[in-house]
Amino acid sequence: MERVEKMLKSLTTEDLRQWAGTKIFNRGKSYLKNVDGLSRTDDGALAAWVYGSEEYATSVGLDPDGELEYVCTCPYEDGPCKHAVAVLLAAAEQVKRKEEIPLLEPDDELFLTLFDDSGDDYGDYGDDSDDDYDEGDYEDDWDDEEYQPPRPKPAARKDAKKTVGKVLEKMGKQELIALLMDLAGRYPEIERGILEGEQLAAGKVDKVVSSLRREIRNLTAEPAWHNHWRGEGNIPDYSHVQEQFTALLAKGHADAVLQLGEELWTLGNTQVEESNDDGDTAMAISQCLDVVLRAVPHTSLTPARQLLWVIDRELEDEFSLLETSKLVFDHKGYAAAHWVEVAGIIEKRLNCMAKPASSRFTDRYRREKLLNMLVMAYERSGRKEKIVPLLEKEADACLCYDRLADALLAAGKREDARQWCIAGFKRTVKDVPGIAAGLQKRLREMAQSEKNHPLVAAYRAQDFFESPCPKSYTELRKAAEKIEAWPKVREAALQYLRTGKRPDEKISGKGSVWPLPTPEVVDGDSTRHHNFPDLDLLIDLAILEKRLDDAVALYGELRKTKRWGCYFETDKAVASAVAKTHPQTALDIWRYVVDNLIAQVKPKAYEEAAVYLRRMSKVYQENKRTDEWQSFLAELRKEHKPKRRLMEVLDSLSAPVPLVS
Repeated sequence: MERVEKMLKSLTTEDLRQWAGTKIFNRGKSYLKNVDGLSRTDDGALAAWVYGSEEYATSVGLDPDGELEYVCTCPYEDGPCKHAVAVLLAAAEQVKRKEEIPLLEPDDELFLTLFDDSGDDYGDYGDDSDDDYDEGDYEDDWDDEEYQPPRPKPAARKDAKKTVGKVLEKMGKQELIALLMDLAGRYPEIERGILEGEQLAAGKVDKVVSSLRREIRNLTAEPAWHNHWRGEGNIPDYSHVQEQFTALLAKGHADAVLQLGEELWTLGNTQVEESNDDGDTAMAISQCLDVVLRAVPHTSLTPARQLLWVIDRELEDEFSLLETSKLVFDHKGYAAAHWVEVAGIIEKRLNCMAKPASSRFTDRYRREKLLNMLVMAYERSGRKEKIVPLLEKEADACLCYDRLADALLAAGKREDARQWCIAGFKRTVKDVPGIAAGLQKRLREMAQSEKNHPLVAAYRAQDFFESPCPKSYTELRKAAEKIEAWPKVREAALQYLRTGKRPDEKISGKGSVWPLPTPEVVDGDSTRHHNFPDLDLLIDLAILEKRLDDAVALYGELRKTKRWGCYFETDKAVASAVAKTHPQTALDIWRYVVDNLIAQVKPKAYEEAAVYLRRMSKVYQENKRTDEWQSFLAELRKEHKPKRRLMEVLDSLSAPVPLVS
């Protein structure tokens, strides 16, 4: 109990508001009366049931870093939910009343729901009901304080499986038969399960296969769709197909599973391509195909043909339906000789395939996949010496320079790897810049491993010129400091952000040179996606280096060159950084942000404005200007008096109130 009290005394209402957001905090307050079975755990966390139109198990505590963390069985996933807030507030009220919070027992249903991973015989708690799922923006217009959802009576919770088992144990044979007959008559799936079990036991596989084929055709003909917002849709149920595939395989009918898998593969791919259901149907089909893949090594196909069956499907797999194909390739039944046979067949296919018409991914995609399969076959057949010549032959067609460099480095041919990276960069820099960037990175990593620090710094500089940002600037600084070249590099880099002129060339008329060497590969058009001067980044770097006077000066320059406060990101960064050293600058920025947010006339914008109003309050108080703060608040109240929701936000700006004093 002491740990719970300590946690609650360390928290204020403002802490909760910032943790969950104003809207969720207010909704949590409205759920105070819906908290039931409040308990505590050995490690000082809180747990309770919270009721709305459904009941949810919720736990809240502190993580090892002292930050709030929670677990809740509700479907809300965008941050702390109202149920977690309600549990904390309910616990605070109980502590204020000096009432003990009981310890949660390990066999309690609440404990098992929250912390037991052994399974749940009851399925999901609740659904996507309007009451507990839609914590979205459209609820901004609700009056959270007045809204009180219905509180149903707690459901009776019993261990259903044990109870049913005891009942069945007491029944005689005839009673059990009568019960099963009744259930089979009322529930078609039970009747089907009994009949299919009998057919498999009697070896009537053809009937099972014929029935499953019809089911697969019917399922794959269904439209697969889901409307998340309306909670409507149609997701074909493949669970019975998966169960029957598993049963057939268990009875030794791997060929039948493969035969049905062929049909599911063909029809299922078409269905997935036409579906609009967030991948639910693809996942269901993939689970069925997992069983098919497990069946492949046990079929009557020769080992090489088994491997090729999987490889062919892999080459066609555009929807990641074959997630477990590697398990087939790793199967102990395949020897090196089988992979030699497979490699020979793939070699012939690759030689007969037309070269890609261009370097576009769509043109080289199929050849690349076939190449990867051949490389795998060489590896598994123990003929790794064939990999480098193959990759060298295919490098220009498949643009596999990076993989070739890996293979060469593994073979100890470092200089060959370097030359292929350089050649690959020149081949791809214009049309496939992503591959070129990867090769450039590889060359930098090689220089790093060789401890060629000047060359590493040169590549870091090139990274900065091509993608100037605080991260690339920091990496450049680390590299340049190793060779004691940072002052010159820094000055040139900052000048680059003003002019857009790369400094890694001789400076005309001065005889001075850039202090870093020329990299092995250079992109000659690094400024194509950038505008100069980049005042926003210059400000970020001034803040990074704690040059706050420079940051304020640059910000003043920025205000003259573009609309002040565009998206507010730079404005907010400057205000936060200089609040202590340049308080008036911070106050001016936050005032502008607040005015713009209030002008949106939206509750959500008011809540965001409150964040900056609290920061303003802190600066006014730290600088002993509380009278100005009160005048400012009075001005806002007078100007925006008709905005009820804004008035509520302003009311919340009082001093933070501890949950438990």
